[in-house]
Order: sequence, then C-alpha cells, then structure tokens
Amino acid sequence: MHLRTLAASLLLLAANATAQQGAYATHHYRNLLAEDGHTQAEIDARIDATFTQLFHGDKDTQAIFYETGRNASGPLAYVTDVANHDARTEGMSYGMMIAVETNHKAEFDALWNWANTYMLITDPANPSVGYYAWSMNVDGTPRSVSPAPDGEEYFVMSLYFAANRWGNGQGIYDYKAQADRLLRLMRHHPMQKGSPPFRIHPGDPPFAPNGHSGWVTTVGPMVDEAANMIVFVPDTGGDKYSDPSYHLPAFYDLWALWGPKEDRQFWAKAAETSRQYFVKSTNPTTGLSSDYANFDGTPHAAEFNRMSANFSYDSWRTASNWSVDQSWWGRNPNARALSDRIQTFLSRQGIHTYADQFTLDGKPLSTRHSTGMVATTAVASLAASDTPQAKAFVHELWTTPIPSGQQRYFDGMLYMMSLLHASGQFRIWDAPPVRSGH
Repeated sequence: MHLRTLAASLLLLAANATAQQGAYATHHYRNLLAEDGHTQAEIDARIDATFTQLFHGDKDTQAIFYETGRNASGPLAYVTDVANHDARTEGMSYGMMIAVETNHKAEFDALWNWANTYMLITDPANPSVGYYAWSMNVDGTPRSVSPAPDGEEYFVMSLYFAANRWGNGQGIYDYKAQADRLLRLMRHHPMQKGSPPFRIHPGDPPFAPNGHSGWVTTVGPMVDEAANMIVFVPDTGGDKYSDPSYHLPAFYDLWALWGPKEDRQFWAKAAETSRQYFVKSTNPTTGLSSDYANFDGTPHAAEFNRMSANFSYDSWRTASNWSVDQSWWGRNPNARALSDRIQTFLSRQGIHTYADQFTLDGKPLSTRHSTGMVATTAVASLAASDTPQAKAFVHELWTTPIPSGQQRYFDGMLYMMSLLHASGQFRIWDAPPVRSGH
C-alpha cells in the first residue's frame, strides 16, 4: 500500500472514532486535507500563504486587513468588504477568529481595538447601546447604528479562545471579561426605545438609518427566550425571526461551560434547539436553507432582501455550522443526513460549476460558482458519509485558488476558515487545567 494511502486510511479510522464523541472529548480533530492525500507540510504552507495574502498581501488586489495607525490602547486595524467599501462586525469577528486560531495576537488585538474604538455603541440614548454597529465606513463613521448577531457571536467565541490561548491582559484586552460582558448582554440587553437619528458615541454627528427619522424602534436581547434561539436582529419593532446561518451550537455548548453561570442552562438548550432547527430550516430533498427563516424553520421573506427566502450568501455557512458542531460534539444524529443531502444535490448540479444561489427546491438563481460556497460545502464533509462524493468536495476546496480581486472579502474569509476546519486546525482553545501549588 502506498504510504499516503496508508496514512489516509489511518486518519479515517481515527476520524470514525472521534465521530462517536466529538473533538471536545477526544482532542482529535479530523484532517480532511490529509485524508485527501496532502502532507502536513503542504497543508501548513497553504494555510500560511492564505493568511499572508489576506492579511498582508497587496492592498489593491489581495488584502482585506488594513492597519490604520494607533491610539492609546495600541495599534488599530480593520477588515473590509472590498466590494462595498465598509467594515462589518461579521468580517472583524471572523478576522479575530482566524487570528486566534493561527496564533497572530497582534492582528487580533488591532482588530479588537478598532471594533471598540469605532463600532462599540456607547451613546446611552441609542437603544442598541452596548452592542457593536454592524457596518461602518473604514474611516470610522457609521453606515449603521445597530448590530447584527453573527458579529457578536464570533466576537464572544474568539475572545474566550484568546483568553484561554494567550491569557488575559488589561482593559479591552481582558479577553474573558470582555466575552462575559458581551455574552451576558446578548441575552439580557434591556428593552430600550428610541427614534432616529442615533449616535454611536455621545457627541457624534446624528445618523438616521437610510436618511429616515421619526419612527420608534425597540432594541432588546439577541435571543428569543421562548424559541431558545438567536434572532436575526434584536430590534423588536418588526417581525421576530432568525437566520439559520447564525445558529452556532458548537459555540453554544462551550458557552454553557464557560459563560456567565446564570446563562449556561439557556445556551445548552439553545444548542439542542439549533440542532433541530437545521432539520426544520433545510429542504428535505436539496438540503438547502433560506437566508432568513421563521422560528418554525419556514422561509422568511423580508422586504429589504429579495433573496431572503432563498438559498443565498448567508446560507452558504449553514452546512459548515452543523458539520463543525458535529465534529466538536457528536450530538446531532441528523448531521450526516444533512451533509449528504446538500452535497448530493450540488454534485448533480456539477461539482465544478454549481450556482451560488437557489430556490430551496433547487432552481438556480445565479450563474456564479463562488469560492466561499465551495469552501463551506467542503466543510460539510466533516459530518458526511465517507464516500467519494464527500472527498470530491474536499478536493475541490484544495484545488481552488486563494481568493483575490473584488470579491475577496467574503470568499476569502470563508476560504480561510474552511481550510482551518478541513485541516483540523480550527480548534477549541480550552482553559488550562488548574494546578494545585505547594
């Protein structure tokens, strides 16, 4: 037997053992790229090259990370959506997660400093006070004065990992205290009413969303207590619904262990709710989920997003979410069927050419074959059956170039995180054991 084939077979045996419990218990993370026949040196080189290009590559064609001076707290940097010329909590928190997973503390701290300097809402008259404005111009002026929960979720998880990997510092760099504050707020933010214009910081110029003012909005928690799940936005002025790609049970089970004690039971229950929600919110034939979904899993059509009831950009992440959760915890009996279902559907569309937007029953709504979706669908192989089909999706990720050009932001973030997932290098950074002294 060829040495690479033997090595891949041994890795697969270890992966099957891990699937019975999950990596949190076994400390073994499946390496899909090694199973595809790549050496650890090749894998490490690809990950290093991707990080270098996205964080420190050519500023016009490759990078999404930009350093922008310093303040009293230290260096500042942002991650930008190049095509839309803004910085988003989504990208800032993804950048922090990538930095902690790859051991780049300077980049992590610079991003967190920028988020707290410009995005953190401190004006007490703003009903979103305490959260982070989801979209900002890269000069630090607002495009929005309200939050989006996916950014807060990744902020919290990356901060806990940073605390456990590097230890806590002072002020905004006391990572655990920052994570606890934000996680507590996500569940217990008081209901607060207000009318635009709003400010992010006291004394800022007033900002009215979309140029409008006069309507009243009420902002509260980022979770619905009765439904036990994350909501799309904490603004209770409109319909309450969710986004399947915001559901991160892999994180919630860690928050049930590490978060504020009074909220641990809630997050444990939210994890189980999300595992069931993946089934409810995906099509039983195609495995596709909608961008937004009601609490019962049915698609939610929002007037401001014509694609919201279809499989679109947010939805790319959903399969990765249930698959990483299964890799870490092994608690979702439906994860394998879900991964097999979406990969079978996309295989029939053409693994090198499938569209990046669909109706839930499988009608293509685009002609673009997107790197970000290629990446997240490869991660679905963590939970899929061990078949040539699952391996083909992993191989497709490996043969896809590092994103560059105008679409390098979302494609690049998902590509980088998916490489880490697929290589077993997106890991739970647990708290070190307490040692007794003498």
